[in-house]
Amino acid sequence: MTNNSEPSPQQSESGKLVQKVGLWGAAMMGLGSIIGTGVFVSIGIAAEVTGPSVVLAIAVAAVVAICNGLSSAQLAACHPVSGGTYEYGYRWLGPRWGFTAGWMFLCAKSASAATAALGLAGYLLHALGQADNEANATGQGRAVVAVIIALAAIALVTLLVLGGIRRSSHTNIVIVSVTLISLAAFVVAGLPTAIAQGGDRLFPLFAPENTATGPIEGFLRACALMFVAFTGYGRVATMAEEVHHPRQTIPRAIITTLFLSAVIYISVGTIAVLAVGSSELVSTRDAHVAPLEIIARQFDVPGVATIVAIGAITAMLGVLVNLVLGLSRVVLAMGRRRDLPSVFAKLNATATTPYPAVIATGSFIGGLAMIGDVKTTWSFSAFTVLVYYAITNFAAIRLTKEERLYSPVIAWCGLTSCLFLAFWVEVQIWIAGILLIALGLIWHLIAKRKIADLSHKA
Repeated sequence: MTNNSEPSPQQSESGKLVQKVGLWGAAMMGLGSIIGTGVFVSIGIAAEVTGPSVVLAIAVAAVVAICNGLSSAQLAACHPVSGGTYEYGYRWLGPRWGFTAGWMFLCAKSASAATAALGLAGYLLHALGQADNEANATGQGRAVVAVIIALAAIALVTLLVLGGIRRSSHTNIVIVSVTLISLAAFVVAGLPTAIAQGGDRLFPLFAPENTATGPIEGFLRACALMFVAFTGYGRVATMAEEVHHPRQTIPRAIITTLFLSAVIYISVGTIAVLAVGSSELVSTRDAHVAPLEIIARQFDVPGVATIVAIGAITAMLGVLVNLVLGLSRVVLAMGRRRDLPSVFAKLNATATTPYPAVIATGSFIGGLAMIGDVKTTWSFSAFTVLVYYAITNFAAIRLTKEERLYSPVIAWCGLTSCLFLAFWVEVQIWIAGILLIALGLIWHLIAKRKIADLSHKA
């Protein structure tokens, strides 16, 4: 059981990361994880299954994320160590719950990171005009080039994170600033068109245009897909061990992150639908890769499409930075408990970077990126991350009155919402997710037995 007292920010206990990040840095890390793949890629994917009601799906996802964010905040404040719900599950629910949370986090966020890398490649190729060449767009050549670009981006980010949390944090602030400028340009440029023509774009509200699903199923699936777009706030909780005064800083950082990201997502989604209609988001082959850049081309403001493309590319880099950071910290925590090989518990000489965990994380993300299908990886992220946050809320329900910062009603709302939405993704996705949970638990049982045998022999 970890002591909740906070060591000096510049000191490090054995095996503990040094606390270097304050409120602003933590909030920017959260924004860097949220404002990326979700706003630049998932809006197009969600619009494909629900039509104009994607705007409502964004709002519903934001409400669910707020419930989960408050649960994460109070858990992280009570137990400020790296690992997020993996650690909370162990402390308040038991080893199997903790392991399942860690396993789901690794699967979900690795898939999200691979999606970000592929999205970066898609926006880059689109900006360079490669998507306009039909031969390239339909052939395998462009797909191969996209995967190569994605792998190069993953390798670059992995090297950056190996350089330490402070340098990564500063880089993240620059990336988020560029991204926010590009999104502001998109909203301002599209506002006149949205005001003039928006009334005709919203109806019929729940009529999917390019999907075989019914309106209710499509809407609920879109809510699940858009929820993934908000889950970067968990990045703040997973770096709790590196934050100054975590009991005060983490809740404030998570709430700040969710509020700002909700405003941004709703603004961008509303402008996108009102300005050109949801059908435009799914009318071309590349809509799920570069939807905002496609829409921005139709605005009367010259250069805005280029600005959006630049913002998207930097945003994807920001997502990669934050996900490699967050995933490596969970791998670190699982290595400490030997749920993964103990080599992943090692830190560098200055106790700022778990370098084996970072290298393994980058390698795994690269393997997933080689699949080359953003729609599949994003849907898989939806199921696994909803299971992860269901466990988060379950752990928050178990908090004592003294530990709790908010009403247990919030955690119950988060738990039921996550479990409900998880099973509205494609059937084959959630079946694969359940099988993956089972395989993980089998591995966990084998690993624990081996540890017990070695302890007995010793």
